[in-house]
Amino acid sequence: MSPDESLDLFAGDGGATSPPGAGDPSAPLAERMRPRSLDEVVGQPKLLAPGAALRALVEGGRLPSLILWGPPGCGKTTLARLLAEGSGARFEPLSAVMAGVKEIRAVVDRAALRRERTVLFLDEIHRLHRGQQEALLPHVERGTVTLIGATTENPSFEVIAPLLSRCRVFVLARLEEPALAELIRRAANDGERGLGSSPRVPDAVVGAVAAAADGDGRRALGILETAAAIQRRTAPGAEELSLDAVREAVGQRTLLHDRDREEHYNLASAFIKSLRASDPDAALYYAARLLIAGDDPLFLARRLVVFASEDVGTADPTALGVATSAYLALERIGMPEGRIPLAQAITHLACAPKSNAAYRALGRAWEAAERHGSQPVPLHLRNAPTGLMKQLGYGRDYEYPHDAADGFVARRNLPDAVAGSGSTRFYEPGSEGAEAEIAARLEGWRSRREK
Repeated sequence: MSPDESLDLFAGDGGATSPPGAGDPSAPLAERMRPRSLDEVVGQPKLLAPGAALRALVEGGRLPSLILWGPPGCGKTTLARLLAEGSGARFEPLSAVMAGVKEIRAVVDRAALRRERTVLFLDEIHRLHRGQQEALLPHVERGTVTLIGATTENPSFEVIAPLLSRCRVFVLARLEEPALAELIRRAANDGERGLGSSPRVPDAVVGAVAAAADGDGRRALGILETAAAIQRRTAPGAEELSLDAVREAVGQRTLLHDRDREEHYNLASAFIKSLRASDPDAALYYAARLLIAGDDPLFLARRLVVFASEDVGTADPTALGVATSAYLALERIGMPEGRIPLAQAITHLACAPKSNAAYRALGRAWEAAERHGSQPVPLHLRNAPTGLMKQLGYGRDYEYPHDAADGFVARRNLPDAVAGSGSTRFYEPGSEGAEAEIAARLEGWRSRREK
């Protein structure tokens, strides 16, 4: 949990409806500027525009149990509170980082005693283990509480199926720069909760803060507040917030990433699919995203080795050598210099002709082997290291291809049961790169062998 996320972790307040920090001038700017109505929420038009699904549920007074899934700083906690208020329910917030079955049961008991609609909000619900999630089931099923869970992780993987089936899942988008700019301007000009136009925030600074926030509204307001404090300290009389103050406030930018969770796999998938699409620019971008976020560079190198065989194959016979060499070079010299051979391999593979014929051929052969069982190897292909084996015909009539006139012996080598099945062309080379020549050569050999 990041320090900024801790701003959303409310202590059990007995169901207070106003957000913590509301009206407190010493509270962080992100707390003071929390939206007070659904109309103030930015960046989620698909959910909250007039007639949109989530807004229609609230306005119709039919708030179901639900999961809010989205990246940090997109407004999950604020939205949960507003949904509860909009439906007339009491809001009981807990953090799954600190709460367990005991704390959940206390909320349920209070809801049962009060006999009023209660929203149990569980921030970071993916942190609950299976037993804790199962403890929620009967209370959600009976309607004792309406559950709103918030998570940055894919609920398909992190929330148990029985609980997921009792909840509707709504996906919140990361905040794009126009939405972030609206938040920043609102905070800069708000005289009650924000900076009150002191110092003034010019458009260039608004854009810089929005870009640095990387889709996170909480981070945007944190940068703005810190930059304003820096400006007051270093240039107390300045009327405008400077880009230098913003740069100091931003510090080292950290990209959203988690090495063993969904964002890692999203980026890895985008990397491979960009290579497959012959788009070196996109492949390099996603590789950079993974590396900047601290992913293991050898993970990328391993994926390149697999890709070289699976997706380039014999269309470019040099691809596997390039990928393997990049892996070995990276393993031996390490980072940051290892980025150089990695970049060479990425661009080579992205620009290479593509074929998955070899990979698919093994799949077809695998199916044939499973379908036909343990067929005996033809005698002419067997070694005969003993006299008895020679007497039994092992190796009989074997013709050494290198002794043939053109280096080819037109003889069937598959077991009879497999060869007679009519589906023995496992490898079907394509027409890209070196495979075009292979296809022509192989067709000639197969025609001679089949005759």
